Amino acid sequence: MKGIILSGGTGTRLYPITLAVSKQLLPVYDKPMIYYSLSTLMLSGIREILIITNPEFVELYKRLLGDGGHIGLKISYATQDKPRGIADAFLVGEEFIAGDKTALILGDNIFYGRGFSQILREAAKLSKGGVIFGYPVRNPRSYGVVELDQDGNPISIEEKPANPKSNFAIPGLYYYDEKVVKIAKSLRPSWRGELEITDINRIYMDRGELKVVILGRGFAWLDMGTYEGLLDASNFVKTIQDRQGFFIACIEEVAYHMGYIDRNQLLFLAMKFNTPYGEYLRRVAEEGESPQSDYF
Repeated sequence: MKGIILSGGTGTRLYPITLAVSKQLLPVYDKPMIYYSLSTLMLSGIREILIITNPEFVELYKRLLGDGGHIGLKISYATQDKPRGIADAFLVGEEFIAGDKTALILGDNIFYGRGFSQILREAAKLSKGGVIFGYPVRNPRSYGVVELDQDGNPISIEEKPANPKSNFAIPGLYYYDEKVVKIAKSLRPSWRGELEITDINRIYMDRGELKVVILGRGFAWLDMGTYEGLLDASNFVKTIQDRQGFFIACIEEVAYHMGYIDRNQLLFLAMKFNTPYGEYLRRVAEEGESPQSDYF
C-alpha cells in the first residue's frame, strides 16, 4: 500500500499566518504539522509516500523531508495548483499510485490513542473496498457524517448535514483498494466546484465495500484548520509529552520502532538537534522499545 498526504489549499481560515507558508508546515508545539500525518502513515506500515501541495511550497517540503531516505521512506512530491477537492488527490497521484492500494490522510489531522498502531495496520491490510473511521463529536453539522446500522455497517454518508443522522464524524484518514482512481475519475464536481471524498465513500458504501472503524472513548482526533484548533493541538501535544515523557509523532522514533532505521542511524539523526527533541531521540536509542509505542 502507498500513502498520500494532502497538504494543499490556501489556509484562509488561518490568515495572516498562512499568507507566506503552507499550513502543514506550521509548528504544532515542537514539530511541523505534517509530522503528525506522516507518522500515521508510517505506523500503517507504509513507506512510499506522496506529498501533494501548492507549487510555491514544494521546495520547502523537500528541504524539510527530502526523499525520506534518512527515515527509511521513499517520499515524492506533486502539486495541486488550486483546491479541487480531497478526491482530486487520486487524480494528481495516479502515476504514483500505479494500480496499488492507497491510504490518504489530510495534512492537518492529529490522531492519538492506545492501540492505534494496530488499528492502522489492520486497515492497511484491506483486500477489497475501503476503510474509513468514525469519531463521536458534539457538533456533527461541521463534518462529514456517517450513519451506521445495528451491525455497524454504514447506511448513509452526508457532508455537513443540517440535521445529522448520527454524531459520528468522518476524520481525514481513508484507506482504499486499487479501484479508487477509476472511481475518482468518474466523479463530477459538487456545487463547490470540487471532487468530494464523500462521493467516493458513498460509491464504496453502495457497493457494500465500505468498512467503518469507530474511534471511541480514549481516542483523540484534532483538526488544526483554525486558530483554536491549532492552539488546542499544541496544548494537547505539550500536555501529553510533559506528563508522560513520550513524544507524539516523532518520525525518527517511529522509523526506529518500525524497523525502518537502526539504532546507529537514530543516534546519527539525534545529533542534528541540540534541543529536547534531540535529547529524546538519544534517550529512545539508549532505552530501546517504548512501553507506549502503540500510541505515538
